Amino acid sequence: MQGQSTALKPVDYDQAQHAGYAKARALQPRAIAWYMDAFAAYLPPERPLVGIDLGSGTGRFTPALADAFGGPVYGVEPAARMRETAEVKSAHPAVRYLAGHAAGIPLPDGAADFVLMFLSFHHYPDREAAVREIHRVLKPGGRAILRSTFRERIPNHWWRSYFPRSQQIEEAMFPSVAEARLYFEDRGFRTIGWETPTIPLENDLANAVEKLKLRAVSVFEHMSEDELTEGFAALDAALSAGTLEPRPTTGDYLVFARD
Repeated sequence: MQGQSTALKPVDYDQAQHAGYAKARALQPRAIAWYMDAFAAYLPPERPLVGIDLGSGTGRFTPALADAFGGPVYGVEPAARMRETAEVKSAHPAVRYLAGHAAGIPLPDGAADFVLMFLSFHHYPDREAAVREIHRVLKPGGRAILRSTFRERIPNHWWRSYFPRSQQIEEAMFPSVAEARLYFEDRGFRTIGWETPTIPLENDLANAVEKLKLRAVSVFEHMSEDELTEGFAALDAALSAGTLEPRPTTGDYLVFARD
């Protein structure tokens, strides 16, 4: 198995998505709280816990991790403009945002109790090197939480049918479950959990459409302008006609323990 990601072009968050990402990908407080409770089930009971939000983006989870687990929590993010947004919009006394990347985490050996990868693993250019680095910065017994889409489990998002090629793109973008497990199990981890929660759609469909139009979904970076224009026009028409179907989806995450 190769350690490199797919042949899709990398998404440059310093050039695209950073401006609207925080608004477009914001989660309701109840959703954030649900995730914190779900992650807590796999973490040690003592507090505080030191965490790393690897690929922290604009920091939509980083402060909540510090609140839930005590911190400090380090948001490690390679895109300078995403970090700048995080430092303004997601500041927290127990959070530091650091310039770094998955294969080069600027923290010492054994620094953290857990690492969260929330929809960031597919962006890592060298996943084998990333997993070795995660192993290095975790304490023995530390947890790596991988929230990801998987190739054979592409969720049927409420907007999927309006962008038909998105399925094909995501199948190329994401690893399979077996591949993801092997990346970790071949490099000093064991799988201790696989969860598939249902993710409810927010109640305000019009707001959901407006947030989607900010294009802060990486699959859109691999589609043509014509595809996007046509898809959003069809979404608007369905919303106006009252035929847009709200539909919950699922979101997988795997949990690994460091040897």
